[in-house]
Amino acid sequence: MNYKLYLPTAAILEKVEAETHNIKTFFLKPAEPIPFLAGQFVELTIPGLGEAPFTPSSSPAVQDRMEITIMRVGTVTERLHALQPGAQIGIRGPLGQPYPLENFKDKEVLIVGGGVGLAPLRALLFALFADLDNYKKVIVRYGTRTPQDIIYKKVVEKAWGKAKSLDVMVTVDKGDEQWKGNQGVVTTILEKKYLKVAPSKGVAVVCGPPIMMKFATFKLLKIGYAPENIYLSMEKNMSCGIGKCGHCRLGQYYACKDGPVFSYDRIKDLPQIWD
Repeated sequence: MNYKLYLPTAAILEKVEAETHNIKTFFLKPAEPIPFLAGQFVELTIPGLGEAPFTPSSSPAVQDRMEITIMRVGTVTERLHALQPGAQIGIRGPLGQPYPLENFKDKEVLIVGGGVGLAPLRALLFALFADLDNYKKVIVRYGTRTPQDIIYKKVVEKAWGKAKSLDVMVTVDKGDEQWKGNQGVVTTILEKKYLKVAPSKGVAVVCGPPIMMKFATFKLLKIGYAPENIYLSMEKNMSCGIGKCGHCRLGQYYACKDGPVFSYDRIKDLPQIWD
């Protein structure tokens, strides 16, 4: 039996950084290294309260520290957002299936993120950065509601936006007086004039709110991506993380155990996958 799946490792909260009004990044130091692969997730445990699943947003190459970016949306996240440096929590995992990076080699990799969905994709980007020569091109298309909702703002606008090896574009649903970029949902920057790709020679990865993932997937299919080359992060009602509670059933699959990374061809015929 792999007890790491059931027993959390103690971790100290070293630092907290606010990304937006309701999203923070937590910098954790576990008592022992926790190796994970991009796309896998962990359960964060608050002693005496409960646990919830989150995907690390830090580099998989760093095992003695972990960063996790979390939106405040419920009981556990509310308590997490109230924690101060020095607090002790638990980390259980890693859990789930990672992105199959071996299938990405020698291809264009298009990454489409929405809102806090960029957080799980950040670990994937770190993994890609570590081996950029293995990929023809890495393209990032990211959308949020307003400029104030952009996470990792300094990195996205200054570092990623100027990197020669990256093609990055950000859109917002509604801009302000300072916003000079595109206005519109993320699918508007998947149009040909904003996206120079060869779908038959590439893979696409999508992560974000279900409604965004739905229409981004349909757009990718329309411009020529094959269902087996579209990878989705289906973090659907995950709870226990090990396929026992049944909350995250996707047809014959469990999102926590068989995913959360699925190629679209595996789940496209299942009912209510976007709920």
